[in-house]
Amino acid sequence: MHNRPHGRDLRKGRFSQPKQIYLLTMVVRNRQPVLANLAAGRSLVWALKNVQGKTTTLSYVIMPDHFHWLMQLGEGGSLSGVVRDFKSASSRLVNRGRSETGSLWQKGYHDHALRSDEDMQAVARYIIANPLRAGLVKQIGDYPWWDAVWL
Repeated sequence: MHNRPHGRDLRKGRFSQPKQIYLLTMVVRNRQPVLANLAAGRSLVWALKNVQGKTTTLSYVIMPDHFHWLMQLGEGGSLSGVVRDFKSASSRLVNRGRSETGSLWQKGYHDHALRSDEDMQAVARYIIANPLRAGLVKQIGDYPWWDAVWL
């Protein structure tokens, strides 16, 4: 039998710490590749701008069926609140472009709070290289849906 984590298990030990840097991963419902087009990519970037002020985006990559985001949580924001706001805004925007309704995202998300000894730029390079590892492009410069503050 294949054990799959439940949302409540993902939340065990989760806390929000202002100024903490987190690597987040969110997955599209049923892993449908709905983020693989220009309009969806623009919608996610717009949704990221919607939560600026509560976060500082350090790096991200939009994959066809999931999203990786390296961010620093702002003062007074909660990790769950930022993710909720991002998922809500991105669902509305992507669904509007698809003439769909309902949740775009699977419930829950994966988060990893970076330790002080972890190299943020190495983490950013790792997430940005996702399209290369997935075989979507031969050079990262050919993939339109990523960014990093170190450029």
